[in-house]
Amino acid sequence: MEALASIANRLSSLVWGWPDAAPILVVVLLLTGLITTLYLGWIQVRRFRHGVDVVRGRYDNPDDEGDITHFQALSTALSATVGIGNIAGVATAIHYGGPGALFWMWVTAVFGMALKFVECTLAMKYRTILPNGEAAGGPMYYIERGLGPKWKPLAVFFAVCAVISSFGSGNAVQAFTMADQLRSDLMIPTWGTGAITVVIVGSVILGGIKRIGRVTSKLAPIMALTYVAGGLFVLLTHIPSLPGTFALIVGSAFEPAAKLGGFAGGTFIFMLTWGVKRGLFSNESGQGSAPIAHAAARTGEPVREGVVAMLGPFIDTLVICSITGLVILSTGVWTDRKEETVRIGTQAGITVLESAADIAVNGRISEESLYTGRLASVHGLVEGAQFVRNHSIIASPRLLLRDGTPFDGSVEVDGGKIVPGSIHPLELAGEMAQNGSPLTAWAFQRGLAPLGDWGHFIVTFAVLLFGVSTAISWSYYGDRATTYLLGSRFVLPYKIVFLAMHFLGAIVSLEFVWGFGDVALGLMAFPNLLAIILLLPKVRRLAADYFSREQVPRR
Repeated sequence: MEALASIANRLSSLVWGWPDAAPILVVVLLLTGLITTLYLGWIQVRRFRHGVDVVRGRYDNPDDEGDITHFQALSTALSATVGIGNIAGVATAIHYGGPGALFWMWVTAVFGMALKFVECTLAMKYRTILPNGEAAGGPMYYIERGLGPKWKPLAVFFAVCAVISSFGSGNAVQAFTMADQLRSDLMIPTWGTGAITVVIVGSVILGGIKRIGRVTSKLAPIMALTYVAGGLFVLLTHIPSLPGTFALIVGSAFEPAAKLGGFAGGTFIFMLTWGVKRGLFSNESGQGSAPIAHAAARTGEPVREGVVAMLGPFIDTLVICSITGLVILSTGVWTDRKEETVRIGTQAGITVLESAADIAVNGRISEESLYTGRLASVHGLVEGAQFVRNHSIIASPRLLLRDGTPFDGSVEVDGGKIVPGSIHPLELAGEMAQNGSPLTAWAFQRGLAPLGDWGHFIVTFAVLLFGVSTAISWSYYGDRATTYLLGSRFVLPYKIVFLAMHFLGAIVSLEFVWGFGDVALGLMAFPNLLAIILLLPKVRRLAADYFSREQVPRR
């Protein structure tokens, strides 16, 4: 797992450009979003109300071609985007990049609304109806049909990346976070969570897009309203701190805060990269996944579906991600440590450093700082070294036996990693910084403390709903990409592999899963962003024609 995590991190740095090169993808995403916004005259602002009216069903026509309604298409896309990124992704961005990362998530969302409008308009314009009567669309279709046959290799590249991404960011990451949260909160083994959720996901995705649409149209509103209600209550109880929190976010966006908590306080580029990367993971703007779902909507007007799609980043990032970030920052958990006990040998992420070593800017740890040798433990206390987890030094570390008894003896450390003892199964206790969904759960627990010690269960419930619904929706994305590449007869084998990857995702490390997820996300974005730029004039003509006609609601 450590070797695979190292490979994943290396590939992620090549795709995203950090820390070994310039953040090319970050620049390309922001620049494409800015160009699209200006070229279309801030359409995400001017036509926002029209998008709301379409989602409400005022323009629905049951005689139009397609498989699902506008609302079901938006629900399916939101079920894929309103997911773990809104809970664990925001927490990870703040943990690594500090409060300013949330600002750049907002920027990504605003520009992302314009990107979603373009890509989903194109998906509807160039979609195709398969021999079985189902609709199929997305970047692979509008790259080939919109740009011409000579661009098919790029379309194939996107489809391959979409399949890989469906296994990783849309599936394994969801399974891992669900399993990690239930392990942290309810002590349920990760394999147990994986076995249960794989059955739930499988029972839905084997029924096709119509069943997926029915399920997600019910799950998406429930999960969003439950999570938002809990978050708003926390913010209402912390109103006095909100002005300072907003000031911290904006101020840190251009001058990162000092190192606090985990790795908050790297360079500007480091913070910017984490904000945009997690913003993309959250709302998927420019990535090309949502157009696959929106292409199944029942409508004959491509632009109409485009205005529906652009609501996604608004709901996902500007509303739900903002609530998560504000709860984490206003409750102060992002700079605090929590007493926790983890098992050595089964819990990833424990590193031992020389006692005088420090964590460098941007979370870099030099190899010279890693401890190698034997450490003596007297009544659980260790001298001569310091322990790191979640990229933060553990305060008051203690080595314990599994029954909680302080450990007397010694442990062997090789290259910063504790070698598990064959006689004494050990645990490490101490005050540790939190990351991912456990950080968000802690924020809700602290924020809702006046009502009792149950706030973290809101996050646990949301993680389950978000994770399951995201995996369900992403299976459809991979389904359509597989159909484009190999034909419909390969869809069932794809779904079997998808379910196998879901279970595996529940039992591997966070670094491994998120690393490959970031790689797949980045690789999907490049061909899609290129197609968006080249087809922008076509979209502007479609929009001008659509809005020049009188739009009469059907109901």
